[in-house]
Order: sequence, then structure tokens, then C-alpha cells
Amino acid sequence: MKIFIPQDVLWILRKLNENGFEAYVVGGCVRDSILGRKPSDWDITTDAEPMQVKGIFRRTIDTGLQHGTVTVMNHGVGYEVTTYRLDGDYSDHRRPESVTFSRDLADDLMRRDFTVNAMAYHPEKGLVDLYDGLADMKARVIRAVGDPDERFDEDALRILRAVRFAAQLGFTIEPATKAAIRNHVEDLSHVSVERIETELTKLICSPHPEEMEELYELGITAKILPEFDRMMETPQNTPYHYTDVGHHTIAVMQHVSPTKAMRYAALLHDIGKPACRTTDEAGVDHFKKHPIVGEPMAEQVLRRLKLDNKTIDSVCRLVLWHDFGINDDLTDAGFRRGMSKMGIEHFPEYLEIRRADTAGQSDYRKEEKQETINRLIRMYEKTVEAEAALTVRDLAIGGKELKEAGVPAGPRMGEILGHLLDYVLEDPARNTREELLSETERFLRIILA
Repeated sequence: MKIFIPQDVLWILRKLNENGFEAYVVGGCVRDSILGRKPSDWDITTDAEPMQVKGIFRRTIDTGLQHGTVTVMNHGVGYEVTTYRLDGDYSDHRRPESVTFSRDLADDLMRRDFTVNAMAYHPEKGLVDLYDGLADMKARVIRAVGDPDERFDEDALRILRAVRFAAQLGFTIEPATKAAIRNHVEDLSHVSVERIETELTKLICSPHPEEMEELYELGITAKILPEFDRMMETPQNTPYHYTDVGHHTIAVMQHVSPTKAMRYAALLHDIGKPACRTTDEAGVDHFKKHPIVGEPMAEQVLRRLKLDNKTIDSVCRLVLWHDFGINDDLTDAGFRRGMSKMGIEHFPEYLEIRRADTAGQSDYRKEEKQETINRLIRMYEKTVEAEAALTVRDLAIGGKELKEAGVPAGPRMGEILGHLLDYVLEDPARNTREELLSETERFLRIILA
């Protein structure tokens, strides 16, 4: 088996070999290369100790000397070079209390998480696969190295990583590994929120966001995202849906772009439904105002996971507005008012979540739902073509003209500008200097009477 290794990585391997040390590329880069995927980074393992590595290469960064890792810089790119090691006890279910450097590659591979990540490769010595990772890759399974209970007891983050790798690679988790996950799910309390968010984000942005169901079945979401459990356990007895809120949510995730904002928006768009569910006398469920209830709930989840503010703002906006325009009586003026509040620049993202939401529903009145979407698109195109005023900045007059008309700066001016915007949203043709000044005079007479 031959694996293509970039020249900069080969150079590091050769330098270590020339100085009398073993060196292999290891882990994810080997796995991805065999699968025909482009590795995101190249990790190197060696029997050279950190200070020996630093002595060989001119430009290095002390990434984690206590754990044997030195980053070697080559043409502006950093490559982690880590000494073979044996890990000590993991008393906190996350990090070893100590590490012992080794001269044996087998020791280093033995401490790794899954067989598909426990392979090493050297261009002359070939593939080193002590735990049948290649066979598991062919069988498309995720299997813990050695005793799965020991692997998850050592590092509880591996619980999430197992499902994440299954989602990214389209693999399944083998039974013993899955059983060990269930045994150790309580240990997730020892994992930092930041690491949980990283793994969860990679999972939901993977080609298989439906692995969220695996997180639920294994009891993982009960520890990291209990709101999802409530969605999975909330039925939707309505002709518009064919499944519960959770499975509908998964279907929506499968129909949006694999970006962080869109996948989290899909994941949380119906988070308010469990709290809003009512059932009428005919046994039909209703979820009135669930976007309004769901927006602060979504924000709470995202802040708990410590996502960035830009993502939080985007997701919360989509959660709040995802049901906009579903009623047949929406007028052009109503559309403009909605776009004024949502921001017309966000319409493409709204449209994506709207289409995905529809795709995750039943076929009941499917043609009508599609026509509603088409009507919203026509309204959007009409609004853009007309360059309709949607914000105060778009008005034909501003604070300067109002001040000249005798309106004092402060709350009163803001009140008048808000009224003028609403006046123009009703009829874009009103957005002229003369019309708005005339309306200002009329409005002032009313509020000052």
C-alpha cells in the first residue's frame, strides 16, 4: 500500500531518520489517505524525545513538551511531532496524570482511541496496523482499540468522537464499543463545554447529521443537549407532519447546507414546540407561537455551548423567522414589514430553512406549501427590483431634514422616523421628500394635539 505524503512532511520524516530515529505519519492522516480523503493535517510520531526533536529542526514551537509534542515549522506550516508514549492514569476521565516516553511504536498505537486512528505509515516500511484498522475501515465500523471500557474510562470525550467519526465517515459503531459508550456516558460531565461543542459541531456539519439519533439512543444528548430529548419525545399529531419533533428536526438538518449556522438553525428551529404543544378536542396537536418561544431557548443553548456571537445571531434569527409567510393572506406590505425586521439580506438563508422545513413534513397539501414558497420568492424579487425602502436609512429624508422641520433630536425624532418607515412599508411610492415631510407635519399634529 502506498500513501501520498506531501514533500514538507517527507522532509521531516527524513530528517528524523537521518538522525537515527524512527518516524511515521500517524492517525487521521493515514485513515483519510486510505479512504481517498484529503487529510486536514499531518501528524508525525517518533521515538525521538522532544528536546531531541528541537535539536534537529531549526524552527519549532513548544506545543506540549510534557506530553511529548513539538510543532515543527516548515514553509510556514506547523506539523505536530509527538514522541512515542505510554499514558498514566486518567483520574479525571479526560487527561493522563503523567506520560512515559517509549522507544516502541506499539506502545504509542495502543493508547489511541479507535482502530481506524491507530495506524502508522512510513514510505519505506509501509503500513503498521496492529489493531486491524484497515479491516474495520473495509467493514465501515468504528471500534475502540483494545478494551472499549478502558478507552472511554480514560477519556470521556471519545464518547462523542465515536459518533462524530461515524457521522463524518458514514460508518457504524460496533456493538461492544457502543455498549461501553452507554456505560460511560455519565463521564461526559468531566469534559469541557468547548470540547463538547467542537465535536457536536463537527457531527452536525458532517454528511450524516442523522447521527443525532444515535446521540439520543446512547443517552448522550440527555447529558449535553436535553432539549433534543424533549423534541424526540414530542409527537406531532397533525396532518402536516408524519413524525415527532425530533425526527422532523433531523430531516430538516439533512436538507440544509452543512454550515455551522444553517445546521444549528435546523437543529433548533422547533426547539419551542415541546413547550407550546396543545391538543384540541379532535386530537390534533397545535404549536402556536413556537418560534417566539423557541428563539430565547435557542440562544440559551448556543450560549451554554459557547458558540460565537455571529453564529448565535444568525441561528436565533432563523429560529424566530422560520415560519414567516406560511399564511395565505400575507400581503406585499406584510412581506416588506417582515423583511424590514428580519433583514432582506437574510432572505436566502430564511428560504433555505423554509424549504428544508417543508421537505421534512408530510405530503399533506404539499403543492400548496410549494406555491407558498414560490409566492414568497416572487415577493422577494419584486421588493429587490423596486429597491423598496426597508430601513430608516432607506427613507428619502433623515434626521437632518426632520431637524430643519422643527423636530427635536431624541426619542421624538426616533418615533417619527419609525412611523415614516411604517408609512413607506405600506406603499413604497410614498418614499419621496415631499410626501414624507407632509406626513411628518400630519403626524406631529396628531401626537401633539
